[in-house]
Amino acid sequence: MPSATTPPLDLLPIPIDAYRDGNTGIPFAHRLDSGRVGPSVAITALIHGNEVCGAHALDLLLRSQFRPSQGSLTLIFCNVAAYMRFDPRDPTASRFVDEDMNRVWDTTVLRSTRSSVELERAREIEPLIAATDLLLDIHSMQTPSPALMLSGALAKGRDLARLVGVPGHVVADAGHKAGKRMRDYGGFGETDSAKNALLVECGQHWAADSRAMAIETMLRFLLATGQADASLLEQHGFSAQPAQPQHFVEVTDAITIETEEFRFLGEFQGLECIPAAGTAIAQDGPVTLRTPYDDCVLIMPTKRLKPGQTAVRLGRRLPA
Repeated sequence: MPSATTPPLDLLPIPIDAYRDGNTGIPFAHRLDSGRVGPSVAITALIHGNEVCGAHALDLLLRSQFRPSQGSLTLIFCNVAAYMRFDPRDPTASRFVDEDMNRVWDTTVLRSTRSSVELERAREIEPLIAATDLLLDIHSMQTPSPALMLSGALAKGRDLARLVGVPGHVVADAGHKAGKRMRDYGGFGETDSAKNALLVECGQHWAADSRAMAIETMLRFLLATGQADASLLEQHGFSAQPAQPQHFVEVTDAITIETEEFRFLGEFQGLECIPAAGTAIAQDGPVTLRTPYDDCVLIMPTKRLKPGQTAVRLGRRLPA
């Protein structure tokens, strides 16, 4: 059974074997074509195999036989190998098989001779991602933090997040030192490209609310990209208007773990605002890590306290 520190498993994996064949020539990838001119849109789930809310969202859309009103929509279950290893006795172990699939999206890495389960799957689906104009990548979080949208460092990402309208917290960030995310692949992360992408963190991995947030964000993304109208939201029980205003935070620093002795100096869940500059928040070997400015927001503190990993990102609030 899960340990005493593991949140309740209220949201579990669902069978996805029925989606194996798809219609793209790539397993677990489905392309829905409107037959009309419009953007190439993609929604991805299961970059991390233990983040199951995205699988629930794609399953709902596929079962409803949705068709976009313009352009095409590609739905991809990504790290299926990890997802299939889910064990409720150790639910975090299915995050990946060999390595984090959301740190391999640099073309140098993708073209290298290095091999892993995640790299081979990334190479398999890369042509679909390369052909995408607008991407939503669905994730969830270790801790029961409020849902948030990662819009990337560019203004175009924040603009698309505003159009989607949920979640209520939007974080403008540049990713991780440990490797490039799918959200930042190719033109998604380039100022002069019309391509755009968002990564949504829907809440804690196994919380029932994460499923609802994944579905609502997916439906509003389809509305924002012109592939559906408000009736799709109403069909699935959501109001046409978001329930809360959005708050934007810009990441200014990322703390990377340097030693095996790293520890936080508090029980941080995420989105805490530390009022005073110089407040000690973590200890990494002999180094005490402190907030660099007043009203510093802590973003997604990790429980995977291993050297080379991002421990936490620090941010400033922005005007909406």
